[in-house]
Amino acid sequence: MTADCALVIRTPSDLIAAVPYLLGYHPVDSVTMVGLTGTRVDFGACYDLPPPDCDEKDAREAATVIAETVARQEAASVVIIGFGPPGRVTPAVLRLAQALQTVRVRVDDAMRVTDGRWWSYFCDDPRCCSPDGTACLPGDSVIAAEATLSGHVALPSRRELVAQVASIEGAARTAMTAATERARRRFSDLLAGDPDAGRYGRAIRRAGRTAVRDAERRYRAGRTLTDDEIAWLGALLVDKAVEDFALDRVSPEEWRIRLWTDVLRRVEPAYVAAPACLLSFTAWRSGRGALARVAVDRALHEEPGHHLATIMHNLLGFGLSPHMVTGGGSRTGSRRRSG
Repeated sequence: MTADCALVIRTPSDLIAAVPYLLGYHPVDSVTMVGLTGTRVDFGACYDLPPPDCDEKDAREAATVIAETVARQEAASVVIIGFGPPGRVTPAVLRLAQALQTVRVRVDDAMRVTDGRWWSYFCDDPRCCSPDGTACLPGDSVIAAEATLSGHVALPSRRELVAQVASIEGAARTAMTAATERARRRFSDLLAGDPDAGRYGRAIRRAGRTAVRDAERRYRAGRTLTDDEIAWLGALLVDKAVEDFALDRVSPEEWRIRLWTDVLRRVEPAYVAAPACLLSFTAWRSGRGALARVAVDRALHEEPGHHLATIMHNLLGFGLSPHMVTGGGSRTGSRRRSG
């Protein structure tokens, strides 16, 4: 959730209602951290609860790593919310609160959400925090409505988010397999047309720039690409110069999310890494960290050594937010600060 469309949070119930829209899915058996500046939500982060048999030393070390990542977000304060049964949530939340305070991140509150009610670990005043818990807001609350109007969605679980970047199947996959074979022959013909390496490189870059621009125009207008156009774009993106060209043009617009999601889902596995990274970077620039993470995970699954995927993995792992990294998309790191 980016700063220009952040929700205004007035109560703990408001904050809990906002979390699924901040993450993009409803958290289950997990701990969420929400960064706040005043009443404005700056960022959200989520990780699974440690397994019941997790060693305490390992759990504390993991909490320390998470706390250091959250500290890099530079929010004025953080609220911790654990989702799940008290026996697992309580130690995880309190462990993380201690780790955050150690790295000098102010923790405004720490809460648990179980079976539609919430409890605060920092407040025992029955006038505001009943020992029996406080009912969470309904699914049609004002917060939910505001988030929806701002274009945010909350999927039932992270599994559904992963499914959004999964490969298409069935007849659509069969059609793309055939289109990819045609694209490969077209690529081979381009190589055979001029054996000179320098001229070949220029021809690929020229074709790649044309394909990227055409795709952008199509999706900006609300249309899509054909199977052959998707396959051809995927083949061209294997060239690092073409990938860089597309990366440099990334900006946080919803139609770009649709573009790179579509390309990622439709290309054959051998061509997944580049569009997955482009989707990840676009999602990250748009404040959709959870989508950025599942996209880069798909890239690394298909091509573990992919250079840009490794960069995105590290960027997300260090918890860097878009306003902390200077603008532009170049893999060289020469970027201007973006607001």
